[in-house]
Amino acid sequence: MAGRGEPPEGAPEGLPGGSDDEYRSVVFDESFVRAARLQEYSAQERMSDHENAVRDRPGWTGRDHDGGRGGGRGGAKQALVLVLLVAVAFGTAVYLGVRHPYQPPPATRAGLMRTAVIPLAPEGAVPGGEPAELFERSPAAQYRTGAEGITLPSARRTAHFSEGQVMSALTIAKDYLTASSLDPAVLKGTTVRPVRALLDPDQLTQFDRSFDAPADDGRHAATGWLVRFDPAKVTPADEPVRVQGVLRVEERESARLEVTSDHTFVYALRPAAGAAGDPRADGASLFTVRRELHLRFDRDDLRTHRAELLVSYAQVGPQACSADATGHLRPVLAGQRAPDEGPAGTDPYTTGPATAALCGVLAPSAMPSPRGGG
Repeated sequence: MAGRGEPPEGAPEGLPGGSDDEYRSVVFDESFVRAARLQEYSAQERMSDHENAVRDRPGWTGRDHDGGRGGGRGGAKQALVLVLLVAVAFGTAVYLGVRHPYQPPPATRAGLMRTAVIPLAPEGAVPGGEPAELFERSPAAQYRTGAEGITLPSARRTAHFSEGQVMSALTIAKDYLTASSLDPAVLKGTTVRPVRALLDPDQLTQFDRSFDAPADDGRHAATGWLVRFDPAKVTPADEPVRVQGVLRVEERESARLEVTSDHTFVYALRPAAGAAGDPRADGASLFTVRRELHLRFDRDDLRTHRAELLVSYAQVGPQACSADATGHLRPVLAGQRAPDEGPAGTDPYTTGPATAALCGVLAPSAMPSPRGGG
């Protein structure tokens, strides 16, 4: 049996006499901890008690001379309290993590944009003349010029977005409309950079493919992303674009903002220099594009000044229904006619649901009135 001065099971291995590594590798098991309860008496105590050189130290895991019942109960109580405290702290942390009102929404990738470009063919010869006169005789006479026609509504905070964030979404939407519908270099087909810079990075692959290999598949029409004309046949006249429309904003699911734009753009166009013109051509002509866009914004889009384009729906005319408008818009110019094709007349100047499905006919009310008309 071991003595009072050493652990009950004997001295552990690795004590002095062995190497330092062996000494450091001692495992402090339960018997060793119990042995650590022994404490040497003071000098005064040894003078009055010559039998025992040491006494037991009180401990919360060991046993006393009464069988250890008192110390064991005290240690068990302390252990139970500690476990309860840890459980309460863990439960509180989980609760706060679940109920925290400012948890950011999960990151999601932008989806593919859906496009539809509906040509509107003229019923007769396209009227021609000087741009200013054409605008005066058209429904666009009262429209504003350029970006002034893209007016912003008042911004109001939503459930998860501040007034400033709502205004940021509207501003980005206006910037996208301006770059994709009014930028002269974009209209002439010489660049796409101003539009590309405003798109969510997740949509850039789709955007680039739409220009590298445009297709009429509802996903990859270049003219769904922006307005541009074939520079070999058409050039914009030196007359500001007329614009009118509305912007609406609302918060959608997943704490995102969605902006819907419905704008009509009216362009004055001339045949490009050197283009094979119709001998009946008579100066400039008007070309109308009614664009309805749905743009979505999360907080990262607002921070980086970019947008996710969900849907692009456009009615364009006068343009032949048979013309391929996936890469460029191909207007029927002044004095020209389109083949007799298409359903009943469609007026892009009116508001409300569109009536054309695959191709429409430009309603007479959408064209400039004849010279001398009201």
